[in-house]
Amino acid sequence: MHADLYQDLVTIVNPKSTKLNQKSHYGKLEEDRLELSLIEASYLMEKGKISIHKEKEKLSLNQIISILKKKELYSKYSVYRDLRNRGYIVKTGFKYGSEFRLYERGKSPGDGHSEFVVRVISENYDLNIMDFSSYVRVAHGVKKKLLLAVVDEEGDITYYNIEWIRP
Repeated sequence: MHADLYQDLVTIVNPKSTKLNQKSHYGKLEEDRLELSLIEASYLMEKGKISIHKEKEKLSLNQIISILKKKELYSKYSVYRDLRNRGYIVKTGFKYGSEFRLYERGKSPGDGHSEFVVRVISENYDLNIMDFSSYVRVAHGVKKKLLLAVVDEEGDITYYNIEWIRP
């Protein structure tokens, strides 16, 4: 499917694109088009589902990866790709103060609530205890668990499941 990149938004105007949204929960349907984040579109391009064009030029995967790196989105993309490859539905977590929200396998938006919010940090990130506390507090406040995704220099990801408990 042909997709057009404009700034950080990728749009598909094709009746078949509704299946990407309704069956696999990619993007957001807006009237006659499917709107995808750059991260979602990059994943679909990598999987061979779409081709991304910018001003009539078809972009290569390497060009898309360069854009992700320039916008400092590559580690988020790595986590998104890893979670999607593991069978999870991954949606934006912006309103929850995180990069993503995560639906367990077999659940999807509209079927139930996401169980996790996902924060992505690099292994060199100097995590302040007050920031960490606020991540956990926000996740707990919206009845979700915090999944901290730590991306190391080699691109490997380690996940930490963090829950608020009362003694």
